Amino acid sequence: MALAAHGVTHTGRRQINEDSMLVDLPLGLFVVADGMGGHNAGEVASAIAVHTIHESLKEALVVSGGTLADGIELANSEVLKAAETEPGYAGMGTTVVAMFIDGNRALFASVGDSRLYHWRGGTLTQVTRDDSWVARVLPEEALSPEEAQRHPMRHVLTKVVGLRDDLEPAIGEHDLEAGDVLMLCSDGLHGALTDEAIAGTIAGEPPVSAIAQHLVDQALDGGATDNVTVIVIRFE
Repeated sequence: MALAAHGVTHTGRRQINEDSMLVDLPLGLFVVADGMGGHNAGEVASAIAVHTIHESLKEALVVSGGTLADGIELANSEVLKAAETEPGYAGMGTTVVAMFIDGNRALFASVGDSRLYHWRGGTLTQVTRDDSWVARVLPEEALSPEEAQRHPMRHVLTKVVGLRDDLEPAIGEHDLEAGDVLMLCSDGLHGALTDEAIAGTIAGEPPVSAIAQHLVDQALDGGATDNVTVIVIRFE
């Protein structure tokens, strides 16, 4: 099954882009990492995470969800190590969502609130679950999506790469069909756009480059104040 993929990242209204991304189409690996904006050197943490995951997957003989998790755990160690050796990096951290395409399966792992979405036949589904106070503490039926976006604790994360030694990324896999679209993004995008807006942009089946750029433009036009990053992959 052929793949088409494209990623776009934008600083938004911030002075520094703390997001990092990877699109390695030949390997089938895609990563979005959102460096923690309230901490030091978030852009360093996200870059370390993406590089470490990429290198670990290039060396893997067989890839599974566990392999992705191992890559994220190794990235966690590298971010912690860098923070210990450079005082200016103390307290840095990053979210990560990583996906590897294996035939007609999407293997994924995540930490934090960067997300993986799946679009099929007009329906958009959030595949990953946020490691946030709102998502982990409150029951799913407690808040509507609109209320969750306004909740004062929506940005409080319960898991972050670079926070502590013990880290257990969430892992899973998703079956794929021809015509499916997958989207990885930072919260700068999903915090500014509704699922309906995202699905509507994908539904016209334009090139993935156009989808990715239009989503970022929509997020910025909609008032996104954070960095905005998205990777769009289509199975053709």
